[in-house]
Amino acid sequence: MKLKTLVLSSAVALGLAATAATAANQPIRFDGFPDFDSSLKVLLPDFEKKTGIKVNYLMNNHGDHHTKLTTNLATGSGAGDVIVVDVEKIGPFVASGGLVNLSKQYGVDKYEERFAPYAWAQGKGADGDMYGIPVDLGPGVMYYRTDVFKQAGLDIQEVIKSWDSYIAAGEKLKSFNIQLIPSAADVAQAIIFTTVPEGEGLYFDKDGKPVVTSERFVHAFEVAKKIRDKGLDGRILAWSNEWYEGFRNATFATQLSGAWLLGHLNNWIAPDTAGKWAVSHLPDGIYGSWGGSFLSIPTQSSHPDKAWQLIEYMTTDREVQLKHFETIAAFPANVTTYDDALFEEEVAFLGGQKARLVFADVAKNIKPVQPARGDHVARSIVLENALMEVLDEGKDIKTALKEAERLILRRTRNL
Repeated sequence: MKLKTLVLSSAVALGLAATAATAANQPIRFDGFPDFDSSLKVLLPDFEKKTGIKVNYLMNNHGDHHTKLTTNLATGSGAGDVIVVDVEKIGPFVASGGLVNLSKQYGVDKYEERFAPYAWAQGKGADGDMYGIPVDLGPGVMYYRTDVFKQAGLDIQEVIKSWDSYIAAGEKLKSFNIQLIPSAADVAQAIIFTTVPEGEGLYFDKDGKPVVTSERFVHAFEVAKKIRDKGLDGRILAWSNEWYEGFRNATFATQLSGAWLLGHLNNWIAPDTAGKWAVSHLPDGIYGSWGGSFLSIPTQSSHPDKAWQLIEYMTTDREVQLKHFETIAAFPANVTTYDDALFEEEVAFLGGQKARLVFADVAKNIKPVQPARGDHVARSIVLENALMEVLDEGKDIKTALKEAERLILRRTRNL
């Protein structure tokens, strides 16, 4: 009997040990969107060698990735161990309660001084703790076709002096059958995102009241409408096949975007146009963020400690941040990188321009804007509905914004 019990106990012990070993060897999953996969291919071999942690990754396009995560966090299942969250989604995702408190769990506040202040602030919850660590920033710049500008006799410094000079350039380009920009909506977004008064968020004031009827929004809509009314944009949606072709065929001459677009253009959208592009500051002397990403751990993760090791590696390590930047032009959130010689190097795709210095200058001039729980709702109502009604249907700007305010109040009442 004792022998039988001993055999059974040994079997149980061996079974538990095997289970523990299996769990220890289980890979973690990284959920993101392109072009993160290009970066992970470069970074993961070193991480896996150093830690022994195997990492698989799952990529969906930007929209589908965030839609899936919204469902995963709501249901408590299906998310990876490390997730990428776009700056536009970090507020509502943190508010959902489905992310690990990184301040309490891993003491991440000790790293605060290594990061751009505005990005660090965006990763916090209402309790002041961190739920998302910034991995890259989106300094806003204007990409422009140097060959097209030369053909039209345009000087970039004159073009970006003001929105009026930018529009005047568009009228000149029109005579060459070249559009100024894929969508006038991008100009409205640039103005809204980069001219936020101190004490306001993108769509709400410090008390949570919508500010979408303010002069900032009226001005943004007016400039975009002027571009549309003059027939200077292509009415082309970002991330569409027509958009990709426009970059390849010089259908349009400029695109307002973040530093990260360089990686997409160079790696897969329009590699054959290398040498024909350059970047400048945004028109009208504005500075602002155009995107940016955070890394978080869902509370549903079975391997949070391993997940944190990967996040710590990707965000706090200077050399890893620089490699991420070099691979996909994802501008470092870690400010300790900004004195690296990489910033002085010429970028071949941009005709040898030292473009990273432009990105860095923009990043240093961006002011913090605190995200709000209702930002994703307000963005949809303002940029996807009200702005389109103005541009496509000729709706009165102030009427459209007043109706947007009413809808925002109604839809954020219970947030």
